[in-house]
Amino acid sequence: MAETVLITGGTGMIGRRLTTLLLEKGYQVAYLSRKQQNNPNVKIYRWDIEKNFIEEEALRKADYIIHLAGAGIADQRWTASRKQEIIQSRTKSIELIARKLQERPYQVKACVSASGIGFYGADTGDVRVSEQTPSGTDFVAHVTRHWENAVELIDNIGIRTTKLRTGIVLSTQGGALPKIALPVQWGVGAPLASGKQWTSWIHIDDLCRMYIEALENPAWRGAYNAVAPTPVTNAVLTRQIAEVLDRPLWLPNIPSFVLKAVFGEMANLVIGGNYVLNHRIKAETNFTYQFEDLKQALSHLYEK
Repeated sequence: MAETVLITGGTGMIGRRLTTLLLEKGYQVAYLSRKQQNNPNVKIYRWDIEKNFIEEEALRKADYIIHLAGAGIADQRWTASRKQEIIQSRTKSIELIARKLQERPYQVKACVSASGIGFYGADTGDVRVSEQTPSGTDFVAHVTRHWENAVELIDNIGIRTTKLRTGIVLSTQGGALPKIALPVQWGVGAPLASGKQWTSWIHIDDLCRMYIEALENPAWRGAYNAVAPTPVTNAVLTRQIAEVLDRPLWLPNIPSFVLKAVFGEMANLVIGGNYVLNHRIKAETNFTYQFEDLKQALSHLYEK
């Protein structure tokens, strides 16, 4: 009998690719969703966080849980209400799952949750940060701390729990890369702010393989930095995208004050940066990356 992986946020960019890889490995995949989905390969269970409701069969049949649900942190300007939504969309969902698991017997063996390198703050400069680095103090760090604390409720029940502090996920199907690549494709691309801020990235396939490894390997527990081993500056990232797309870069850098005027406080996400070390992945696991080099990753994504 195939094991079942229950996913929150399964229809997002990461969830869709992860679903494909899980199905290829022979797992059954189920989603928790507020809406009916048309995917013949995935079982859909209803849930309503505000009404404290999850279809009972969803958790009873789950062998593993993957928590990806969360409002996009860069999708809208950070108003007070949007900030609250960003936090609650990540925490209330997993808190509900934890409460429901406590109410009945379960067979869940492990839970793997998304987290973010924003745990360390939106801008850590040139400091090399590892899993032992303390949390930052800005809004992004505040979100991620609350997120991880909520996930700890699953660990407290006695279910092995892993948190993947994810960098910039490279995919042509969503996330940051299409937004960066579009002006480059139009010939108006340029590095942001100083261009010297660090970008810690990971190819979406490596990230999804990391999730599966974290499910299957009982040694994986706690927080891991889910990034490739080769961070680059924003200027290098922009230049590599231009090279792969065979487009020129001739504009000057976009100044910080322009970014702040357009995006408000959210501009900190691109003005700042993090040089994140994948210390625990390298030192404690046998995980092998398919894409360690940025140009290799971009060439694969754009099939060059």
